[in-house]
Amino acid sequence: MKFIKQEKIRFKHIDYAGIVFYPRFLEMLNDLVEDWFEEALERPFSKMHETNGIPTVDLKVQFKNAARIGEILTKSLWVKELKNSSIICGFQFINQQEKTVLEGEVTLVNVAIQEDRQSIKTEAFNEKMKNNILNYIQS
Repeated sequence: MKFIKQEKIRFKHIDYAGIVFYPRFLEMLNDLVEDWFEEALERPFSKMHETNGIPTVDLKVQFKNAARIGEILTKSLWVKELKNSSIICGFQFINQQEKTVLEGEVTLVNVAIQEDRQSIKTEAFNEKMKNNILNYIQS
């Protein structure tokens, strides 16, 4: 199963050339991950970040086609590999003409935030979380 959301390209996303400025794509990806955690994994960032985090530790991105204001992108995310405390996810953004705009892979690590909020330590996913994540695994 894939987690899928749509996003309309707005003025805030584009640069002087009228296409999406590449850092905005990374923000859109982060929004997709945040929505996946809240809507599909039942672990909203607003609650998780009180004691834990899920930082990105590796990111591979390929920009395939430009996206322009007014277009609607379909953003998909799936799990390629689930480890004890990390997830490797694939992602793809497709435009209305079915062309890939962006694709890649992101590695997220589950961490516990220490009480002093000065350090973090990897932490294994609990069984409920692992089971929720497994619903999205694809090879």
